[in-house]
Amino acid sequence: MTPHKYLGFSLIELIMVIVIVGILATMTTNIITLPIKSYLDLQRRTALVDTAELTLRRMQRDIRRALPNSVRISGGTVIELLHIEDGGRYRARQDFSVPATAGLCTPNPVGDVLDFTLADNCFEAMGTLKVFNPVATTGESLVIYNLGGVSADAYVGNNRTTVVNSSNAKVIKFNAFQFPFSSPQQRFFIVDTPITYLCINNQLLRYSGYVIGAAQPNPPAGVIGQLQADKIASCRFTYSPGTASRSGLVTVEITLTDAMGESVQLMQQVHVDNVP
Repeated sequence: MTPHKYLGFSLIELIMVIVIVGILATMTTNIITLPIKSYLDLQRRTALVDTAELTLRRMQRDIRRALPNSVRISGGTVIELLHIEDGGRYRARQDFSVPATAGLCTPNPVGDVLDFTLADNCFEAMGTLKVFNPVATTGESLVIYNLGGVSADAYVGNNRTTVVNSSNAKVIKFNAFQFPFSSPQQRFFIVDTPITYLCINNQLLRYSGYVIGAAQPNPPAGVIGQLQADKIASCRFTYSPGTASRSGLVTVEITLTDAMGESVQLMQQVHVDNVP
């Protein structure tokens, strides 16, 4: 009787194959998923960093355009400043090369200079303005020698008045006003709006176009804040005005955290020109 051979797998061989295939599958899965996971993690971190950097750049531009001695901070989460649209130097001495009656200011041509002894309303701007158009004003304010103190504070308004339309692009006209102090460098500033940055409810909001007030608003009334960044876990603003009102330093710290728990913290320091 001829014996028959039976072809097939034993139970032990089948179990070994299953174990080996499982090990290979696990290794293959890790090889594929780990790079993808790393890419997604990097993408989330990059998005957070980009958001934080764009926000800080916007704040940096505004802070660098702040009126000297106008930066103020409340509670470390609110920063306000007065934004300079333009500026220049006013005429401090009469130009005797032209007849007194041929000056630019009307009805007093001799008054092309800015007179600090009375409520003046016109002066000649020395040089060329880059942004502000004296002929077509839009409610901007004229500020001279802002010290940020009680007697020279643009927020209070004792060295600030509203500019009005002029008939000559070389002339700055304004509501009659007597400024308390002259500028040692004959500097004047045109302020278009106050700006506030506020951290609240995991968001950073920017406010502008509201009325300048003596008290710092939190938040400004009557305007809607523009979203600058969300996912804000924390933020902190600090301001060092420097010595002798010559320089200041604003420090901005922002931490962003996404839904996956990824966090990024950025800090930016911005120098402020406080020479009035």
